[in-house]
Parts: sequence; structure tokens; C-alpha cells
Amino acid sequence: MTETPSANRWANATAPSLDDFEAMALEALAGLPEPFRELVAGVPCSVAEFAEDDVLEGFGMESPFELMGLFEGVGLTEEGVVPATGQMPNRVWLYRRAILDYWAEHEDETLGEIVTHVLIHEIGHHFGFSDEDMEEIEARADAEEN
Repeated sequence: MTETPSANRWANATAPSLDDFEAMALEALAGLPEPFRELVAGVPCSVAEFAEDDVLEGFGMESPFELMGLFEGVGLTEEGVVPATGQMPNRVWLYRRAILDYWAEHEDETLGEIVTHVLIHEIGHHFGFSDEDMEEIEARADAEEN
């Protein structure tokens, strides 16, 4: 006979915090192979509950749950030899509540896998890849796995 988990076991459970998400992102960054890790060394990864309203409006999104991550900056392939004066440094954002919502709907993926996927997707923009480029790369990788 298998033992049923006690409801008390979950009584003090909480959702992963912003700090937990940052730790997962840092772990994912540390796991990147070289030379990628070196090329993103100066790109900070920040975590927030949701994207700012102006960001959502810029993408035409009505719900903050639609955006799990964001790359801010200029991709390496778009940057000139010398960065433009006054240009803010590149940054990756992860949005905790949107990621948790996605995770709740996709039981076949762990939270760590989702955080890593979103982070790598946003880093792809740092390297100059478009969303379409990354979808094509992911489709090829999926095809190779099967």
C-alpha cells in the first residue's frame, strides 16, 4: 500500500521567489558552453514579477502573463564596431509570475527547464537571432531528438 502525502507537508510551501528565479537563471548561465558563456558574461539577468505596462503595450499584449522574458538592448550582429554613445547595456529580463503560470499549464516541463529555455531564448536575441530564427533552430533540434 502506498502512503498518501499529508496535506500538512504543503501547509508552508510557497512559490519560488524572485531570488530563487535569479539562482535558477545564474545556474543556467553557468551551464552554457564556451564561447557563449564568455559572450554573455557582461549581460545582466534581472527578474521581476511582470513586465512593465509600457513593455506589454509595445508588444500589443493585453495580459502580463503573455510575456515570460525580454531582451533589452542591441544584438551583437546589429551593433557597430563601436557601440552608439549613450546606449544602455544589454539586459535580459525573466518574468516570474508569467513563467509560473506557464509552468502550471505544462506539467511535462520542470520549472528549471522553463527558466533555462526562456533565458536562452532571450540570450539568442543578444546574439542577434530573431524569434523566427530561434523557432527554426528549436524545430531542427526537436527533429534531431526524434
